[in-house]
Amino acid sequence: MRPVRYNVAASLDGYVAGPHGSFDWIPDDPTVDFAGLFSKIDTVLLGRKSYEVALDMGGELPWGPNTRVFVFSSTLSPENHPEITVVADHAVERVQALREEPGDGEIWLFGGGELFRTLLAGGQVDRVEVTTVPVLLGGGTPLLAPRAPQTKLALIASHEYPSGMVALTYEVVR
Repeated sequence: MRPVRYNVAASLDGYVAGPHGSFDWIPDDPTVDFAGLFSKIDTVLLGRKSYEVALDMGGELPWGPNTRVFVFSSTLSPENHPEITVVADHAVERVQALREEPGDGEIWLFGGGELFRTLLAGGQVDRVEVTTVPVLLGGGTPLLAPRAPQTKLALIASHEYPSGMVALTYEVVR
């Protein structure tokens, strides 16, 4: 079964975006191996808000041009976004089907605390990879939306960057 990875940067107080959706607090650390991070990814999952933030960034998106992109939204119109697959409902079932496809490509849950909560509750997240940024934001978008199920994790890797960021990789314990 293809794994789903929730890979995000988060402030020390647990926010993935600042109070107004900002992410300028994430340092540009040249030692982060983005090529290695994306080398195994062939499918990206995003909530609508995360998708819109990615589009607003301008320039090239962090995933490759051959990567399949699924945006989970009940408000986006598929005909206005032909470059992606819009999923209006049944997120857990859709991700389960993606995981069961043949191949060894990994699925990256790029963003969306609410989508993360839904997929975690539905048993569709295998790894939680959080790069903690040494900053306190005091508010913003939480790493995980409220009312998520308690979930046990096992630390499988960690890495400290020169910028002071610390990457922690956890496996979801089933």
